[in-house]
Amino acid sequence: VQQVESGGGLVPPGGSLRLSCAASRYTDSRYCMTWFRQAPGKEREGVASIFTRGGTTTYADYVKGRFTISQDNAKSTVYLQMNDLKPRDTAMYYCAADRPPFGTWDTADDYNYWGQGTQVTVS
Repeated sequence: VQQVESGGGLVPPGGSLRLSCAASRYTDSRYCMTWFRQAPGKEREGVASIFTRGGTTTYADYVKGRFTISQDNAKSTVYLQMNDLKPRDTAMYYCAADRPPFGTWDTADDYNYWGQGTQVTVS
């Protein structure tokens, strides 16, 4: 699986962005597609995940109610709609794909397929 992220940028606090992750091999629809982020000097952390078969979603507590992950199977694309952005959301955002152990989704080491990242700056 290969992914290409897009949609990052500079927005003021309270603003919105929609990130896109275009993936190959999406027809093998049993992957977790997960957005991670990494701020300078911090560890990579899971933001939101969607299971491509069935569309089950999971969110980190700090984005619940503000971010929405979705997928368009026809376009082999996963989206992350980010609303009410805060300065602490500033980070490089990565799209990852794999089949993590059951019951987990937010451990970066469980993912072997990564995009190049897209920068989100809230200021």
